Amino acid sequence: MNIVPFQAEHILRLQLQEEQRGLAPFITHAYARMLEGEFAFTGLVDGEPIAVAGITPLWENRGLCWCFMGAKAGPHFVQITKVALDLLDLAPYRRIEADTPCEFKQGHRWLRMLGFQMEAERMRAHRVDGGDSALYARVR
Repeated sequence: MNIVPFQAEHILRLQLQEEQRGLAPFITHAYARMLEGEFAFTGLVDGEPIAVAGITPLWENRGLCWCFMGAKAGPHFVQITKVALDLLDLAPYRRIEADTPCEFKQGHRWLRMLGFQMEAERMRAHRVDGGDSALYARVR
């Protein structure tokens, strides 16, 4: 897997994992461009994106971590996790937030692996599709 800076086109080409496929209609070109930045990367296999992730600044010392995984990311999950941990360590934010659907057990597990702690068990209607999410944060 090659790690490259995230570009909007990567997320638009990504074949999302089953748990995130319902978000596809909401991922517009404008949204994808908003995610571009210094702390965003793409994992490519044979030139195709299998994972995209990053941290979007909210304000000084606070960022929002986001990630979209492709259906073929599984075999590369260990490397994706290492890159994500490096990104989190390098980011200049004291507080980094992330959320995951309440019912998505793998999302909860991964966020804990990345050093996040749950702060809110359920944020009602938080997701773009109207679903509920749990809020996690990683604070230095």
